[in-house]
Amino acid sequence: MEWRVPLSDVNFTSDEEEAVREVVHSGWLSMGAVTQAFEADFRAFTGAKHAFAVTNATAALHLACLAMGIGPGDEVILPSLTFVATANAVRYTGADPIFADIASLDDLNISPNSIQSLITNKTKAIMVMHYGGFACYMPLINQIAETHGLSVIEDAAHGVGASLDGRALGTWGGVGCYSFFANKNMTTGEGGMLLTDDDTVAEKIQILRSHGMTTLTWDRHKGHAYTYDVVDLGYNYRIDEIRSALGRVQLNKVRDANQRREALVSLYRQRISHQVPQISVPFKEHPGESSHYIFPVLLPKGTDKLAFMAGMREGGIQTSWHYPPVHHFRIYEDDWRARNNQLPLTEETAQREITLPLYPAMSEEQVHWVVDAMDKLLN
Repeated sequence: MEWRVPLSDVNFTSDEEEAVREVVHSGWLSMGAVTQAFEADFRAFTGAKHAFAVTNATAALHLACLAMGIGPGDEVILPSLTFVATANAVRYTGADPIFADIASLDDLNISPNSIQSLITNKTKAIMVMHYGGFACYMPLINQIAETHGLSVIEDAAHGVGASLDGRALGTWGGVGCYSFFANKNMTTGEGGMLLTDDDTVAEKIQILRSHGMTTLTWDRHKGHAYTYDVVDLGYNYRIDEIRSALGRVQLNKVRDANQRREALVSLYRQRISHQVPQISVPFKEHPGESSHYIFPVLLPKGTDKLAFMAGMREGGIQTSWHYPPVHHFRIYEDDWRARNNQLPLTEETAQREITLPLYPAMSEEQVHWVVDAMDKLLN
């Protein structure tokens, strides 16, 4: 379908084409010097001590869980209002995801009070997800974790360029994980990054990322090693040079792109408050600097959400839903029901939330089209 206003768009120019061309001409395509440069760029961008590029954010989350020692019999508290990969990564280790509620209908991030109520003697870690690039309340969450001896993992898939108290999201916990999927603020098509300041955790991630091997193909190519040992059950979570090249170019654009997103969000908020005030816009005056990855709104109570989204589609405007709660997916629902863990705010958000188009190349006129379409459907 040809959308009048798509949900998102890719911000690629000849710069990305040239970066890919240079890699192809170099003759070295697997993880090597360009990836090392990408990781160095990301360390400088975030202030993290260690950065590891990987094949996607799900792999990053899995490695983060393993590096923090999560395994069978453990429980990890995380939001249900997230993409399923957040919970799946916990399951990959044999541990159990325990779903927490969100803070409020204005703050769609995980609730510190809900986290506190779910801690048991099996709890190993807290995994937060910075919804839409808006920061979770990390000082309190870290305090809870420290009190109970828990690890903190940040799913910062939405948070490239976002910060809280001047500190990059993804650097507050023991490990932070980013996504460079095709619709993210910066993209490599597929791809991800892990951050940590812990040398021991970094060593574990480095080994696990590539089959548990002590040296890489690039090391041997450069003459730094002749053979290798395998010291752990590792994975093939390496990124390639083409995606790392794209990532370096995209990283240089992300601050300006995020500023453009912020300006569009400001216009959205202004128009919605004047034209369709019955629609709620979360994260009013939220602390920190957001990446504005998505623009979520809550429809009035009782609105048929799917019919509303169909009406927007008929007008050529693409919308989405972030997210169907993970605890209602078939693979997770039975366990959630057995625990009798009620998530009322997550449930209400799921019934009312839709995501409106937002991307740097979007025009002010397109914002007006979106708001006019919502006005037509609701009034």
